[in-house]
Amino acid sequence: MSSDVAADPFQNYGYAVLTANALAAPGRIALTHQGGPGLSYDALNRAVNRRAHALSALGVRPGERVAALLGGTLAVAEIYLALFKIGAVTVALNPFWDAGVLAHAVGRSRATVLVHDGGTDALAAAVRPRLPGVRSWVRAGGPAEGAADLDALTAAAPGTEPEIHGSGDDPLALFHTSGSTGAPKAVVHSHASALATARLWQDVPRGDDAVFGTGAIIWGIGFPSIAGPALYGGLRLVLEQEWSPRTLLTVVPREKVTHISVIPSFFASLLADDAHAGADLSSLRTIILGGEPIAPALLARVRERLPQAAVYGYYGQTEAPYSAFGRIDGAGRDPRSVGRARTGCAIRVTDPSGTPLVDEVGEINLAGPHRMLGYDGAPEQTAEVLRGPWFVGGDLGRIDAEGRLRVLGRRSDAILKHGRWTPPAVIEEAAAELDEVAEAGAVGRPANPDGAEPAEQEVVLAVVPRAGSDPAPARIAAALAARLPAHQRPDRVVVTDRLPHGRDASGGPGKLLRSEIRVLHAAGEDP
Repeated sequence: MSSDVAADPFQNYGYAVLTANALAAPGRIALTHQGGPGLSYDALNRAVNRRAHALSALGVRPGERVAALLGGTLAVAEIYLALFKIGAVTVALNPFWDAGVLAHAVGRSRATVLVHDGGTDALAAAVRPRLPGVRSWVRAGGPAEGAADLDALTAAAPGTEPEIHGSGDDPLALFHTSGSTGAPKAVVHSHASALATARLWQDVPRGDDAVFGTGAIIWGIGFPSIAGPALYGGLRLVLEQEWSPRTLLTVVPREKVTHISVIPSFFASLLADDAHAGADLSSLRTIILGGEPIAPALLARVRERLPQAAVYGYYGQTEAPYSAFGRIDGAGRDPRSVGRARTGCAIRVTDPSGTPLVDEVGEINLAGPHRMLGYDGAPEQTAEVLRGPWFVGGDLGRIDAEGRLRVLGRRSDAILKHGRWTPPAVIEEAAAELDEVAEAGAVGRPANPDGAEPAEQEVVLAVVPRAGSDPAPARIAAALAARLPAHQRPDRVVVTDRLPHGRDASGGPGKLLRSEIRVLHAAGEDP
């Protein structure tokens, strides 16, 4: 359906996640912001409608690309939903980007309107001279020179339903990837794909008193992954400006939060001291963990502190959010799993030729109606990752006969030997078990630099000896040959006095830098 034609409202994302609930249960509380009074579904819907009419009065039309540079969580909720309803394509921007990344993202998106709020004034001013294609600058939070006052227009606008545009496969928004492998890519999601993600609550128990707590992560893909599903599922959405362990200890007792979604490191920080001991966290009954592996020991500590809560794992990417989901706590469950394919989704693991694998390491493939349309303005990048119905995004995993997925890391770090991938950590852990080895780092190097694809690799292992030992490379290689299958055995062992590490936020040693190991040790001839 063309975006300039009135849409089936129940296939429009903004209408389906908000207005449908406002019609069904107008008095139910939809949202609480920063501890203030709750907004009912009816009140929130009217606030969004006024935003929608105000944006239309500024000339925003269906299909027009509107860059949203918003830091305030309530502004994100109201303005995103308003843009979704009127069929504009929201270019969701990260308010923590620097001016260079931001200008590049907006310029590539071809956005002609930019909406920002008071918290991003300085960033908007910094990029404005670099964005001649933006015809209209709009500010939420009061008047400012050179920008239309969205709040004034909103106050004068009616709360009636605007004409609904955009539905089905019409583009909804551009959500950017993290940029961990280069500049952030603009992922195009449709109304239909975002609604498929919103159906997360088909897989999560909830009750009439369900309350979902979150913070500023809702800008970007966090909106269709967290805020949208909460509203769609009829939960009360508690919005804070941050969602740190310190915030949780205050907000959960105050708002009786029942559901949260965080990374495992959040709990590592929360449980690192006794500050949590006096907080009443008894309302929490559903904890959703993802974004990184969780150590079984940490999961045990979470369960000890919150025995009343069920713990779920999930896996997805910006291109296909919440693809896997499942309980990971309790007897008979694998704490390292991220669950099975979510309702309506599919997951498989394949070898380099695309053959499905079970109980072996391979590339994770994701399919379902929640999958992106593609990368904006990048047909070649899109073709690399969309293979028929499958999205293949560069992560490795292992799936068992019951369909449970375990995520093992990025393919870019993995070593391809004898047609099989190996996460470096598997080799490094085996090496660290040897008495002579204090630390190990494994990387791949081309077995034949001039060879054809797929590029077979050899395993290069750099090891740091334990104090007082003097390991010989040949002895290390022989010991690992007895422990590891052929496709994981080191072809070259290098002994070094240290391995390169980054720095964490406190200045201490951070992640192992395998890219530097390649530079330092993977070139040259074997000794």
